[in-house]
Amino acid sequence: MPLDPLTPLSASPSRLRRFACMMYEAVLLFGVIFLASYLFDTLTQSRHALMFRHARQAIVFAIIGVYFITCWHKGGQTLPMKTWNIRLVDRDGRTPGMGTLIIRYVLLWPIPLLAALLVMGASRLTGYSSTDLLIVFAPFTIFIYSWFDRDQQFLHDRLLGTRLVNVQKAFRPPV
Repeated sequence: MPLDPLTPLSASPSRLRRFACMMYEAVLLFGVIFLASYLFDTLTQSRHALMFRHARQAIVFAIIGVYFITCWHKGGQTLPMKTWNIRLVDRDGRTPGMGTLIIRYVLLWPIPLLAALLVMGASRLTGYSSTDLLIVFAPFTIFIYSWFDRDQQFLHDRLLGTRLVNVQKAFRPPV
């Protein structure tokens, strides 16, 4: 569905709104991950977190991908994006195609995973296991590129020609 022609495609949501949307998304993803992990543990009869660890991680990765790709495919928004009036569009202002959405989801991961690897390396290098707590900052490393981008877009959006834009709610006069 194309955007309203009056909505400028250059209008990017602020970093603060994207951050707030990300926090709301994290709350919803907690439930998605909990349910997926519960079903995985029930079906595999695993008794502790390290049992079938890599399979669990792969399943959770896939389930999160299905959640995001499905939401983006149906109108370019997840529930938090609807709440914060943010939409994912392509260069023409339309919802990106399925292939682009899958690649976008995969491209979301390298920077935060690299940051997590750096935290793990710092923890092992210093010998202080408390350094592992810095892992909570890893997801926010996707914002680093937006400080240098002229439109404040994320790197994965710049690479794919997608973008996050503000959407205005339609004005409905009181009845």
